[in-house]
Amino acid sequence: MCRLELTARNKDRWSREIQIMKKLSNLNVVTARDVPEEMKHIALNDLPLLAMEYCSKGDLRKMLSKPENCCGLKESEVLSLLNDVGSGIQYLHENKIIHRDLKPENIVLQEVNGKLVHKIIDLGYAKDLDQGSLCTSFVGTLQYLAPELFENKPYTVTVDYWSFGTMIFECSCGFRPFLHNLQPVQWYKVRNKGPKDIMAVEELNGEVRFSTHLPYPNNLSRTLLEPMEMLLQLMLKWDPVQRGGKTNADSKKPLCFEVLEQILCMRVVHILNMTTAQVHSFQLAPDESLHSLQRRIETETKIELVNQELLQETGVSLDPRKPAAQCVLEGVRGWDSYIIYLFDKSLTKYSGPFSARQLPDKVNTIVREAKSQLPLVVLKKVWGEAVSYICGLKDDYSRLFQGQRAAMLSLLRYNTNLTRCKNGMFAFSQQLKAKLDFFKSSIQYDLEKYSDQMHYGISSEKMLKAWQENEEKAAAYAQVPVSHLDEEIMSLHSEIVELQRSPYARRQGDIMEQLEDKAIELYKQLKMKCRTPDPGVSSDSSEMVKAIIQTVQNQDKVLRDLYTHLSKILLSKQKIIDLFPRIEKTLENIKDADNTVMQMQIKRQREFWHLLKIACVSDDEGTCDCDP
Repeated sequence: MCRLELTARNKDRWSREIQIMKKLSNLNVVTARDVPEEMKHIALNDLPLLAMEYCSKGDLRKMLSKPENCCGLKESEVLSLLNDVGSGIQYLHENKIIHRDLKPENIVLQEVNGKLVHKIIDLGYAKDLDQGSLCTSFVGTLQYLAPELFENKPYTVTVDYWSFGTMIFECSCGFRPFLHNLQPVQWYKVRNKGPKDIMAVEELNGEVRFSTHLPYPNNLSRTLLEPMEMLLQLMLKWDPVQRGGKTNADSKKPLCFEVLEQILCMRVVHILNMTTAQVHSFQLAPDESLHSLQRRIETETKIELVNQELLQETGVSLDPRKPAAQCVLEGVRGWDSYIIYLFDKSLTKYSGPFSARQLPDKVNTIVREAKSQLPLVVLKKVWGEAVSYICGLKDDYSRLFQGQRAAMLSLLRYNTNLTRCKNGMFAFSQQLKAKLDFFKSSIQYDLEKYSDQMHYGISSEKMLKAWQENEEKAAAYAQVPVSHLDEEIMSLHSEIVELQRSPYARRQGDIMEQLEDKAIELYKQLKMKCRTPDPGVSSDSSEMVKAIIQTVQNQDKVLRDLYTHLSKILLSKQKIIDLFPRIEKTLENIKDADNTVMQMQIKRQREFWHLLKIACVSDDEGTCDCDP
């Protein structure tokens, strides 16, 4: 067994890891479990057994190695990493433990209550600060190593800040921040970086270029870029004393973790402008009103506040009486996780943004010069960006399709309201019709009887004329244009059913997904070629460029179809909106007619009682038997 071959140093490391694990309990640090009694007898060389929770979702390296993550993880995944690993590191430091070997391979993922949680593992290289606040001995992974560890100098907890910052950068951009293609032994080129530099890349001429900003492409929203850069500037300082920033006297936290907490506490609403396909991100102020947010949206998108319609993915409009925080779901972070869809109510025909997202500079170069031979190591980075670009085109379409779906759900909600209004109108219309039928039959009977007795009984030209006029009025009220409205509404219902049945109501991204798979396969093949020991091997980009062009062309087609269908949805919705005031006006007319008919009926009844009174008074004896 391999345990028989452990050196004294590794035995010590093993024992120390077990000691550390047994005293730790944190959601973001892998948990030690009790070893079953029946297994303890297999321990060899007096080395204790260590049982740990099983994390089934792999490690962070596996996640980063996926071709679609060549240019970094999604924003929601980066923020989840900040929250989980940041919490785990702070817990270790509070317990006076330096991990010293933080890297993607030592971050595992586990599903907890339907959510992926990051957990720190492999505390074998961890150092207990109770053994001394400054430590010097270390054997670990060089690429994530803080400079002072690599140089075998005394170190403190700030070595973990460097490793964590390196991971954050890699998860945000897809590669390590400092000379990622070179071994750490060449880091002397980075020593003179500025205090705010968070990236160093070596140009083809051998010159090292530094930057204080995160490179493009990445998947972070504009609102998040500046605070993320500030966090990395604190964590990636070369000087270990300055690294992390000053410690807050009250919270006892270094500035880097306070900035991290501020990032996680940011309430950001992400708005997809369906007229331009652009995503706009706004950090919300405490208790900010929806009206205030809409003013900011107006400034950025040029869509006037009165013309803005903001829909949730369920098709529900935002409530103007509620604060802007209704745009943000509790516990959900990242523009890829939840988005609000912005429509311009002044438009019913959307031409759509048929130009694809901007090509990264390096990808643009290979598109223009597809036949150019480049070293495989150079192609790997460029093709990675190409894969990210193709995945981005597919994701852009998916977001716009969700916006179209939100518009359709909104239309169906309006249609439900239209049906309710129509049913209400018809109920009142039927009620009026019943009253009119009764009134007309009654007045016709009264007119007949009046004619029979007018030559020898009671007569009143004025009353006769009033009854005849009422009969004409009643006939006019029966002409309220309900049937015409019903025809329009039924025609509109048919339109909506056709929209639901349309093939464009369903996702059309199959070809884009196939092209994405093709690009990923090309990238995997290139990675295999990069393992060759011959550094002079080169290749062109014809196949990858072909995949890029086909994806752009296909996106153009599906977006044209999407926006044509969306325009039909919006037109049908506008027809419903235009019908509402007409239905309301018709309903008012029906209610007015109903009220008038009732007043005419009451007036007739008064006239009957008046006739009865006259008939009684005209009796010679002044008496009148009114019994039938």
